[in-house]
Amino acid sequence: MAIKKKLGFVLKVIVAVIAIVLILSYAPDKEVSQLQEEYTYFDSDFIQVGDQQVHYRKTGTGPALLLLHGTGSSIQTWEQWTRLLKKDFTIISVDLPAYGLTGPNPTADYSIKSYVSFVDEFVEAIGIDSFFLAGNSLGGSIAWNYTYQHPKKVQKLVLLNSSGYPSHKEASMVFKLAKKEYLNKAMLVFTPKFLVKKSLKEVFYDKSLVTDEMVNRYYDLQLRKGNRQAFIDRANTPYDVDPKAIQLIRQPTLVLWGDKDAWISVKDAAKFERDLPNAKVIIYKNVGHVPMEEKAEQSAADTKTFLLRN
Repeated sequence: MAIKKKLGFVLKVIVAVIAIVLILSYAPDKEVSQLQEEYTYFDSDFIQVGDQQVHYRKTGTGPALLLLHGTGSSIQTWEQWTRLLKKDFTIISVDLPAYGLTGPNPTADYSIKSYVSFVDEFVEAIGIDSFFLAGNSLGGSIAWNYTYQHPKKVQKLVLLNSSGYPSHKEASMVFKLAKKEYLNKAMLVFTPKFLVKKSLKEVFYDKSLVTDEMVNRYYDLQLRKGNRQAFIDRANTPYDVDPKAIQLIRQPTLVLWGDKDAWISVKDAAKFERDLPNAKVIIYKNVGHVPMEEKAEQSAADTKTFLLRN
């Protein structure tokens, strides 16, 4: 009986802790109007692309350089690159569908094919038909697929820790939860900030770069109305892209990678080097998944040299 009482007490404690965590993690959706003041720039704007109001930033002078962020991110990930490169390029960054202030795709289609179509509609909407293209992680996969399908529009390509090859790495906890049929329903109303911080600390090798301000931004933009459902939909979208298409890309390509990437193995950089006919690879030591943030000045300088070289 004593053992049963102890087990019953432990079970009650566990249930109580879970209840407290859920109560503290409850967070209602936020309208775009609630987030705009803090997460827009003086030189960012919204433009109609298909059935979406898309948040983007365009600044600087010179040839156009379009930047595509990764899963769960936003145009803020390119803030340092924008500052460092805007004297030499017209820097264009965009909140991709499902993320940032742009929010969910009305069709709930988050395939790479759909993202490639979105990018083409976006560049047409802002009036550019020839540009440099760079992408990180998911943005990298969109970038190389776009280049393959629209080779006349992309002059040069830059891939930063890009997805593209089958991965055997264990998924992050937040992706695991998004794929659980019943647990993911709870994600629509319960968003623990500690999970946001945990995911960010997986992305950066230097954990000190994960500030409270950064955690709050990712948390707030995740609460943008529709983004949580979009994240679940995106996490459950099969990655059905054939990496053999990489071998057909002829544009000069710079591949940048952090050697401590916990999400996509640095070994994939060698695969891109093997498959891309015209590639240059730079590996940064003690850098994680987002070299444009963790190694901003060096990665920006390497990109500038590569893009402006004849």
